[in-house]
Order: sequence, then structure tokens, then C-alpha cells
Amino acid sequence: MANTYSQMYVQIVFAVLGRANLISEIHRIEIEKYICGIISNKKCKPLVLFCNPDHSHILIGLHPTISVSDITRDIKASSSKFINDKKLVLGKFAWQDGFGSFTYSKSQIDNVAKYILNQPEHHKKRTFREEYLSILQKNEIDFDERYLFEWYD
Repeated sequence: MANTYSQMYVQIVFAVLGRANLISEIHRIEIEKYICGIISNKKCKPLVLFCNPDHSHILIGLHPTISVSDITRDIKASSSKFINDKKLVLGKFAWQDGFGSFTYSKSQIDNVAKYILNQPEHHKKRTFREEYLSILQKNEIDFDERYLFEWYD
């Protein structure tokens, strides 16, 4: 696309179906590398991601020809298939429906990246539910509790 310039940074957050702790540390990096490949193949830039046992945070540079919904759908579908085909978990793996997406300016990227990479320490103090609700509130997003992720805390 000639004469098209963009700079869109998006954090995407989604959870494992049933909020089960299925992503083990021994497979985490393999899954993250696969997700990076999905993002790159869609003309987007994977900046930082962290797959917690029960949810994932991904920060990408979004290409102007792809929507957040499309890239998230592709990440979730392809990574689920990868995890199941490679038998990285016992039983069938799937992500919950829905996701959160939050945009950031270039000046915020370092802080968001540090936040994502610090997930293990962060979750020693806060549950995923507390974290997610805090992100929604900080971004002044109106939400209905009935339509958030399933919480098992």
C-alpha cells in the first residue's frame, strides 16, 4: 500500500479455556515462538509475549491491513492446533472465547514490555482476574462482568 504509514501497538490478552493451568514452563517458549511466527506471517511485528499457565499477553506492532480481531483469531486457532497436534498438554487444548486488546503509544512500549515479561512475579501478588479488571479500568473500558472471561479464582 503506497503512501500508507502507521504505528499501532496493541496488547492482546486471552485465557485458556476453563482457566486451567495447561501451559507448562517446559513448553512455554516453544508455544511463544510458534505464536511469533503466526504474527510475523500476518505482516505484524511480535514485540513481546508471555504465555502464563492459564492466559497470555502479547504485544504486537499491528499492520494496517489486518484487524485486531483477525490476528487474535488466527493466533488462537493456529496455536491451539499446534498445541494439540504436538500433544503439549494432556487432553484437548483450547482458548476461551473473547479477548482484551489495548493500544499504546510508542513512548509506552518499554513499560508494557517490562510488564508482560514480569508476569511470573506479577502473578505472585495478583490474580489474573484482578490484573484484567485493573487493565480494563485503567483504560476506562466499560464492561459487563457477565461477558468477561470465566473466573475460577
